[in-house]
Amino acid sequence: MREPTPAPGRPARLSRDAIVAAALESDLSTLTMRDLAARLGVSHAALYRWVPDRDGLFDLISVEMAQRILPQTEPTAGTWREWLRDLAWKMHDEFLVVPGFAAHVAAPHRHNPESFGRLRDQVRLAFRLAGASPEMAEQSWYVFGLSVVRWIGADHADYDLGDDLPRFDLFLDVLLRGLPAREAADQGAQE
Repeated sequence: MREPTPAPGRPARLSRDAIVAAALESDLSTLTMRDLAARLGVSHAALYRWVPDRDGLFDLISVEMAQRILPQTEPTAGTWREWLRDLAWKMHDEFLVVPGFAAHVAAPHRHNPESFGRLRDQVRLAFRLAGASPEMAEQSWYVFGLSVVRWIGADHADYDLGDDLPRFDLFLDVLLRGLPAREAADQGAQE
């Protein structure tokens, strides 16, 4: 996405960083482009010169969230499980701190190819380093991604699950013990 050029002699009142920061301070489930423009102190039309629509806004937010959650180091054959655990906890913590983001991610939606691609590539690499074939690394990515995102979405939805709430640490432990995915014939040999 190309940033608009400000008029000569006038300082830019908007930037991607300012738009993302203002959006992340809002409840994304109810935020409208008009509300965001008001929060930024600009016209609705000025905001649309930077962000074409709500999907474009979520693209910018997704790039920022990927920066926040992806571990600084790449996984290795010896650290892949810890790397995935760290990633899942960062997803948990970052997605829940931004109102409405967990619900957005948990619902079917168009993914930003840049941020989604980086996340997917790194998770598949972790499973490949764990010994999974390319096909099983892809399946493991789906299981890991969907499971963690759905858990976070359910956590955000605040379902009444009684007094003994499920714990993310236990869920994550069970999930990672079962990954990477293996063909059914391979599982018998592993057990």
